[in-house]
Amino acid sequence: MQETRLTIDGLVEKPLTLSMTDLAAIAHQFQVPDVSVLVPGRRGRGVMLHGLLEQAAPHASAAYITLHSTTDDFHASVPLSAVRETGVLVYEVDGQPLPASTGGPFRFLLPDVAACHTAEVDECANVKFVDRLELTGTRGFDNRPSTKREHERLHAAQQQSQQQQ
Repeated sequence: MQETRLTIDGLVEKPLTLSMTDLAAIAHQFQVPDVSVLVPGRRGRGVMLHGLLEQAAPHASAAYITLHSTTDDFHASVPLSAVRETGVLVYEVDGQPLPASTGGPFRFLLPDVAACHTAEVDECANVKFVDRLELTGTRGFDNRPSTKREHERLHAAQQQSQQQQ
């Protein structure tokens, strides 16, 4: 079985393709051994977004980050300045790869969406099944629901899917 990898590309000096082992090797000051400290109710080990970005060296013109999930064709593009310091990418739980049942292979989490102070960052910026982070100068592809009704439908479908698993 091939190990899942995370791609970081777009407006970066060093495009990266990282495995879970690579993520675990990022400097300890960027590691979050227990994400429940930042996001109650969540489990696992993660790495801070700004630690990932330090590895990729974003261009000064990078203003947005698009979180891509090929698994469910979900994409969220948010202002980089709003999430750079607080975003966490969860990559393992109990020493094992993050399972799909909890959003693996990689899950992007924001500890406090309201603290982002932008309408472009909502609960749907907590993206499951992340496999690519793309930095862009303008807002990238984003297919998050745009109305309250669409959000409700999306979350109802997710709950139904979780109950079937």
